[in-house]
Amino acid sequence: MQLHFSPSMRSITISSSNGFIDLMKIKVAARHISYRTVFHTILILAFLLPFVFILTAVVTLEDCLGRRLGPRLLGRVDDSGRLVRDFYKILNQVNTEEIPAGLKLPDSFNQLVSEMKNNQYDARTFAFMLRAMMENFEREIRESKFSELMNKHFAASSVPKGIHCLSLRLTDEYSSNAHARKQLPPPELLPLLSDNSYHHFILSTDNILAASVVVASAVQSSLKPEKIVFHIITDKKTYAGMHSWFALNPVSPAIVEVKGVHQFDWLTRENVPVLEAVENQNGIRNYYHGNHIAGANLSATTPRTFASKLQARSPKYISLLNHLRIYIPELFPNLDKVVFLDDDVVIQRDLSPLWEIDLGGKVNGAVETCRGEDEWVMSKRFRNYFNFSHPLVAKNLDPEECAWAYGMNIFDLSTWRKTNIRETYHSWLKENLKSNLTMWKLGTLPPALIAFRGHVHPIDPSWHMLGLGYQNKTNLESVARAAVIHYNGQSKPWLQIGFEHLRPFWTKYVNYSNDFVRNCHILDS
Repeated sequence: MQLHFSPSMRSITISSSNGFIDLMKIKVAARHISYRTVFHTILILAFLLPFVFILTAVVTLEDCLGRRLGPRLLGRVDDSGRLVRDFYKILNQVNTEEIPAGLKLPDSFNQLVSEMKNNQYDARTFAFMLRAMMENFEREIRESKFSELMNKHFAASSVPKGIHCLSLRLTDEYSSNAHARKQLPPPELLPLLSDNSYHHFILSTDNILAASVVVASAVQSSLKPEKIVFHIITDKKTYAGMHSWFALNPVSPAIVEVKGVHQFDWLTRENVPVLEAVENQNGIRNYYHGNHIAGANLSATTPRTFASKLQARSPKYISLLNHLRIYIPELFPNLDKVVFLDDDVVIQRDLSPLWEIDLGGKVNGAVETCRGEDEWVMSKRFRNYFNFSHPLVAKNLDPEECAWAYGMNIFDLSTWRKTNIRETYHSWLKENLKSNLTMWKLGTLPPALIAFRGHVHPIDPSWHMLGLGYQNKTNLESVARAAVIHYNGQSKPWLQIGFEHLRPFWTKYVNYSNDFVRNCHILDS
């Protein structure tokens, strides 16, 4: 099909595509339409038709999509933005005003929506109710959190029924069973207790189950268990039960010695007067055993700060067993080098290379806790342990000095005996007692941080991984790789509040086939 205009623009012929058949011929009056007019008309239509098409398409899309595109494309204003700004203005006003007295609050969001529908609240009333509900929920959550922390503190400070049962039954066994009273170690092995060619571990605890895990894990992880000697120190009431356990459950070829604090001639009142004061002073005992809520301004305290204060008031911090590590050179005068272990650790790798570490003339080989991947656990400096508003602390200590960890320490006792570490420890303990515990709150580590200043040799962090008793998000792969894992914190693995995903690293060394463990229902769910 073809369209032909005559040269004069007076006729238009429509013909077939081959040009032989004229289908239609239209004559145009010359006076009404000129070439120029037709040209301009076609030109104008060429510009207008696309806009007409676009406008038609937009209207069609608006009808199909709920008019969501129209405002943006055609410049029309969306009222939702203005409504948000108006409501934000109302919220700001309500935030600075008192909540009306007697305002009845709904118990849930669904009830709020229902009341709005039935009572036709205005925006201002809705904002007041929303604010009051939020403040009420925040208060309840805060109170619940503090209550949870208190319950957790009591759980961490108590002795589980199963562990108490274990101690009682083993103590009874000591009095009725000669095998439970046999000498540890046998007489022929006594010389090895002071043989420095062996690897000597020292453990101070009154928890029989925990001690059994520490010893079992160390022996099972060792490449040379026949070179291991364990010196276990406990208190007088636990001595019989502790002795019974290791007499009835030998860890041969390793050697185990169990001694009570009452069996050390050196531990007299004359040698440890400060600790006697710490353990017996009424004010100190009330601080650690009294009402931990009394005098605490919970409205001005964060849950994290409150949890830290509760942990600092654990009764174990005034126990002589907890302070014994500062007297190791005197308690074991014939030993040159030892590894000290807390009772809440598990050994997962052979520790014999620790005796090969050159401490460079230092006394204490320890992991520093001011740097590491886990910022929650490995971010401890002196400012975390000391009150730098105290003039004596501010004058003598640097808040940015790096802290280090107790729980797995290599002690060079020969070098230690040439220092005044114990005297410095006693001196600062006295000052803290005189200042009514205002210099630090947290047990034995702060005075040790001061006493060992200049005597610490940092060791690789892979030797000692901390935080399994308070860091719920501990990386399991890192736990599996560590030589020693430490459940420091409240959530001990032998407690119901222990973290379930971290407990198996500890329970794998519990002897559940033992009659005493089984009959006392240790960790039964």
